[in-house]
Amino acid sequence: MPTDHRSQVEELMADYRRSRERLADTRRDLAAVTAAASSDDGRVRVVVGPQGALRELEIADDTTQRMRPVELAATIVRLSTDAARAAAARAASVLADVLPAGTDPELLLGPPPEPVSRNDSRRIDDDADDEDFSDASWLQQGPTGRT
Repeated sequence: MPTDHRSQVEELMADYRRSRERLADTRRDLAAVTAAASSDDGRVRVVVGPQGALRELEIADDTTQRMRPVELAATIVRLSTDAARAAAARAASVLADVLPAGTDPELLLGPPPEPVSRNDSRRIDDDADDEDFSDASWLQQGPTGRT
């Protein structure tokens, strides 16, 4: 009888070790997920990680002569969003291999990034008097403005 329990414990320990190894492999695979996106002309390229964090940004030297800053910023945001969606799909694929059948990996990862609308370019007016930079504490402000 003692050998029966011993073999069961050994089998459970072996299952546990396999599960830990599989979890470690999955973590490594998720950490290695990246996705890239490039502008149509190839002058701007981004690479993001598994959660959409920007890892690389490449901008061709002559880009600032060809694009206004607001256009460059919008391009970077759009490419980052596109790459983040691709990275999220790859991460979901990695998780789908280890999750129980019928489990949606996107529920664990969260929804894919939403596209960000392009900001309209705005002229910065250094002489604007509409902002108050006084030393008043924001704690002294009421819900509808300053007290």
